[in-house]
Amino acid sequence: MNSRRTFLKSVSAGILLASIPSFLQSCQEKVITFAIKLSGTNHILGHRLRTKDFPKISRTIEIPYLIVGGGIAGLSAGRQFKKRGIEDFLILELEKNTGGNSRNGENKHSKYPLGAHYLPLPNIHDKEVIQFLQESKIITGFKDNFPIFDEEQLTFMPQERLFIKNTWQESLVPKFGISKAAEDDFGRFFEMMTDFRAKKGNDGKFIFDIPISSSSTDKSFNFLDKITMKEWLLEHNFSSEELFEYVNYCCRDDFGLGIEFVSSWAGIHYFASRKHNSTKDKTENVLTWPEGNARLTTHLKAFSKDKTLTNHLVYEAKTVGDKVSVKVFDDAKKESFEIISDKVIFATPQFINGYLLPERKDISKHFHYAPWLLATLTVDNLNDNDSFPLCWDNVIYGAKGLGYIFNQHQNLGQIQEKKVITYYYSFSSEDLKKSRKELLSKPEKFWKEMIINDLKIAHPDIENLIQEIDIQRIGHGMISPVPGFISGNSRKEASQSIENKIFFAHSDLTGISIFEEAFHQGINTVNQLLDETTVA
Repeated sequence: MNSRRTFLKSVSAGILLASIPSFLQSCQEKVITFAIKLSGTNHILGHRLRTKDFPKISRTIEIPYLIVGGGIAGLSAGRQFKKRGIEDFLILELEKNTGGNSRNGENKHSKYPLGAHYLPLPNIHDKEVIQFLQESKIITGFKDNFPIFDEEQLTFMPQERLFIKNTWQESLVPKFGISKAAEDDFGRFFEMMTDFRAKKGNDGKFIFDIPISSSSTDKSFNFLDKITMKEWLLEHNFSSEELFEYVNYCCRDDFGLGIEFVSSWAGIHYFASRKHNSTKDKTENVLTWPEGNARLTTHLKAFSKDKTLTNHLVYEAKTVGDKVSVKVFDDAKKESFEIISDKVIFATPQFINGYLLPERKDISKHFHYAPWLLATLTVDNLNDNDSFPLCWDNVIYGAKGLGYIFNQHQNLGQIQEKKVITYYYSFSSEDLKKSRKELLSKPEKFWKEMIINDLKIAHPDIENLIQEIDIQRIGHGMISPVPGFISGNSRKEASQSIENKIFFAHSDLTGISIFEEAFHQGINTVNQLLDETTVA
């Protein structure tokens, strides 16, 4: 739901006990038992949008401004209304908690993310994000015009490790046991990304920037959006398996899709859009918390306190005269009611808008969303070969998944009764609809075995150490920028307001599913709605 891991929503589907035989054999076979919680987005309620079998309208309320969707974009819009001195707004959210892919769960040992789990240090020229981090006390002051970040919210060392060739090494870029040709490939690749990071268009703006609306309008680099990242690598004579694996990991991490399917413009944006200029020494670091980006959600929610209704599904919206009529289903009370507003912001993904607004149905078909699976494991320990210590981010080379986060890494006291980790898996495929069906139809046993087998590569005895697994299924995890999407017309068409009454704000309108994009979408849309110059 950020620059490397993003994604969406959770509703409990029950706790099942699973008994599985140990992969270790002794004189007597040992039976391992632990709890499994299989959860996911509220797709059952959401799927009622197709049938629209809702009760008759029981009442009508009026509010000048309505925000549909309580993810980062919707919460940011609420914050901007407050910043502009407007109090008469309401946020509606389908799930039981706001935050979208920046929400969290918690057990007795730790909080843990249900999606996005960190925020890279922002570009120094991103004044809006800098201001938000300052008001949230994540930035504690400034020195020599550089922000001072709260050290307890910066990632503690050691940050990252990679399991490759049966050993752990520091950093996610392979360093040991690779060929000279692979070393040369990495060197040349990063030199090219450094060059892209500094490139500007004929209007003086960066080709690759955050938010994407601040990027150059120079179209001379649009050709990069016509091919996949893999095709770009091959065109530039890169050939090492290790580089392909690394770039594939990065693309899956940020976009859900790997190098075979994601646009090379998007793939390069991953490396070139962050300028690493928020610190004097150009340190590359990230902000993170046990609950992940739910910490940022908490700060945003303060601006819409008592102005948010959760478990509320919007199932119809249309303009009526100079107003907008929105029909809503309250899942708790099992009743439908109508909201009449002057202006409505749909801070919802386009696949939802296609069901709500007939004029948006065709446009929504051009938006592709990768499914995701997350699994939070509580374990007695994480035994490995001690070649490099446990880090915040732990990636296994050649595994099916994208590794795991150690959720207690930021705890000042590093003695834990149990360890809590969150494993990430993106469904990178040509047929995302088929992948989504697989995600939702396969039983918990299937995913349990896949997760355990993936982690066994680095932790052979992890099966014996698991106490519980919380599996989160995310059907539409994040926008996936396939070739032609960034430079095409679909994003622009979907961003256009309807009769200057219905407006749109979501990170999928940018093609890049990161916190900053959603945050700016909320700000820009409120400013547009209030007929003020958009703040980039």
